[in-house]
Amino acid sequence: MLLYNSLTRQKEEFKQISDPVRMYVCGVTTYDEPHLGHALSSMIFEVMQSYMQYRGINVKRVQNFTDVDDKIIDRAAENGIDWFELTQQHVDTFFEAMDGLNVKRADHYPRVSEEMESIIHLIGELVDLGAAYEAGGSVYYRVRRDEDYGKLSGRTIDGMAELARLEPDLLKENPEDFALWKAWKPGEPSWDSPWGPGRPGWHIECSAMARRYLGDQVDIHGGGLDLVFPHHENEVAQSESATGVVPFARFWVHNGLLRMGGDEKMSKSLGNFVTVRDALKSYSTDAIRMWIFQSHYRSPATYDVENLVAAERSVRRLRQAATAANTGPGKGESYDGAHIKERFIAAMDDDLNTPRALAAVFDLAREIFTHQANGADIADGQAVLRELVGVLGLTLEEPGTDDASDSSEIEALIAKRQEARQQRDFDTADAIRDQLLNMDIEISDSPQGTTWRRA
Repeated sequence: MLLYNSLTRQKEEFKQISDPVRMYVCGVTTYDEPHLGHALSSMIFEVMQSYMQYRGINVKRVQNFTDVDDKIIDRAAENGIDWFELTQQHVDTFFEAMDGLNVKRADHYPRVSEEMESIIHLIGELVDLGAAYEAGGSVYYRVRRDEDYGKLSGRTIDGMAELARLEPDLLKENPEDFALWKAWKPGEPSWDSPWGPGRPGWHIECSAMARRYLGDQVDIHGGGLDLVFPHHENEVAQSESATGVVPFARFWVHNGLLRMGGDEKMSKSLGNFVTVRDALKSYSTDAIRMWIFQSHYRSPATYDVENLVAAERSVRRLRQAATAANTGPGKGESYDGAHIKERFIAAMDDDLNTPRALAAVFDLAREIFTHQANGADIADGQAVLRELVGVLGLTLEEPGTDDASDSSEIEALIAKRQEARQQRDFDTADAIRDQLLNMDIEISDSPQGTTWRRA
């Protein structure tokens, strides 16, 4: 199996050297509902684990929650609630969203607030080694002490220093040094430490949790492309400084980002996101997963109604192939689809190429229909179809109607379509009509307005 390694900037053969394979994935910051960008990242690494296990490789996946952070503190203050109450609320919404998308749970979901002992211990090791220093109750990592700093991102220390000077911190020895421990400020949560009360910096948490649950070295470290610098670069530096084990991660795997049209990534901080909860009101779980995997994980994906509507149609086609009447037992040849399975495996072995894997699956569906028409026994081919889509987390179950047919949601879509028609944006209007048809809603236009009924 080949995987693209961000550290070496090339595809490399992934060789199993531990059992289980150790996979650490950077998770969400729990200050808001999970959006489709979070879903994309979670699904990619879940399917990576699922495919490896399908190929007989045992994998242990750890995905963290950042539940101590500036954004959490600020949002809790805005809402007038305790920071822990806010984080617990959004941990719950994360699991609810991932369950709705059929994302299998990771083996562990450590939370920063529950891992302080490990975090403080790791910071203490770095201080003892001279890789970090205390100043004013905070602790900073000495970046210039690390000769390899920048090897993951390709950044230079001098370039970092220029950026850091824009936000000066007089306590630092050098502007590029980053915080491992932040001294307590009024209104913030804090924990006791050898350097006084405070809370951890963002980067140290993942090094500590990966080490606790997976050891000094991980086989695969995953996360979004936006985390390469500074988060993952700093993880490399502090982990390798503390343990002496190089490399900290054998493979760095980064997924492309989800965009809302143009070049803007889908982001909570930008306010341009679609929550998983809202997406599931209009589209089936299988359609959302299909849409995600029609793009290669390292490429940016764009949120687009037409693509999601098309994905809904594609899923329906696969469902029809998987449930087509098998009229051929005892009457003709048998179709097993074995050559398609080989194509699927070859695609997934090539850096988890899900678009090529799906192309093979659709060829399998087409061949099932062809052999059915010729009177062949298609049961084995249908079993292979269900097996392969199962690796991608598709259930091929009929979508439920409770959310998809909610009247208020239908009325909102009809109003949006009417607005598009008035603006002569007929592409969007047609896409919304198709979306409603996929929800089994038929609409009729007249001079008096638009009416709808359930098909």
